[in-house]
Amino acid sequence: MEVVLSDTPFVDDELFRERLDADVTVADTSTEAAVSAAAETADALVVDVNTPVTAAVFEACESLELVARAGTGVDNVDVAAAAEHGVTVTNVPDYSTDEVATHALSLLLACKRRLRQYDAEVRDGDWAWEAGRPLSPVVGSTLGVVSFGAIARRLVELAEGLALDVAVYDPYVDEETVTEYGARRVDFGTLLDEADAVSVHAPLTDETRGMFDAEAFEAMADDAVLVNVGRGGIIDEDALYDALTGGELAAAGLDVLAEEPPDGSPLFDLENVLVTPHAGFYSERSLATLNETLIADVQAVRSGDDPEHVVDPDADWR
Repeated sequence: MEVVLSDTPFVDDELFRERLDADVTVADTSTEAAVSAAAETADALVVDVNTPVTAAVFEACESLELVARAGTGVDNVDVAAAAEHGVTVTNVPDYSTDEVATHALSLLLACKRRLRQYDAEVRDGDWAWEAGRPLSPVVGSTLGVVSFGAIARRLVELAEGLALDVAVYDPYVDEETVTEYGARRVDFGTLLDEADAVSVHAPLTDETRGMFDAEAFEAMADDAVLVNVGRGGIIDEDALYDALTGGELAAAGLDVLAEEPPDGSPLFDLENVLVTPHAGFYSERSLATLNETLIADVQAVRSGDDPEHVVDPDADWR
């Protein structure tokens, strides 16, 4: 069996070699051409978020049986094309639920309490609590959640002690499920209108791409904050910059960007923006779980069994 791994630090190639009786190689998978060349004779391809697995890749790699996404989102994989070519696509949906939920909450609190601004002022020699004015309270405020999957649900659980009024927008989750978490199911316009903070957890699809645009920011409260741990392309970053500099939004906490890694951004010049390098998934425990799951998926396919987390090509909102 031939297994190709993306050249990424969170896939442990030595562990793959130790655990699999297979030819395991690490390759550059940053472009469509590179993926096609690396996986031309491969049986399994393990990819990171930046690996474009397109229809052309499946055409070029006729031996492929499995594309295993080393993470949750699969927007970089043409799942429909995979199904057409008889290739199974898997992901690891629950390896970092606690980590990403915690990261979202950390960004939310840091933005609401203006920690970046305070830190910058202190480092510049200004010891003044007024530097963060005006601040609105966190406890008892309204949190808007976009997409209500496992991570968003865990966020709501972690924030329970803050007595938040949680408003959820997710057209693919029923009201009963939302109510179980003490939240309200609302439409997108209501969420924008009522939220003091919005946490984005959605995957990147045709439906979600650019959904936070100038019109959305205009609808939000001027003292609201926006957190994104979903996908960067969900936010129009030019519109976000205008909203943050024009007083239409108080702050933003971003773990994901439209371009990763970014080649600079005007957002980086703003003190009311906190950016982390798509690090929400990370802990040593989550990495171990990720690799164990990926190896188990490859082993299952080799044995003719079904992997645990097969991505449904007919899913509405992955």
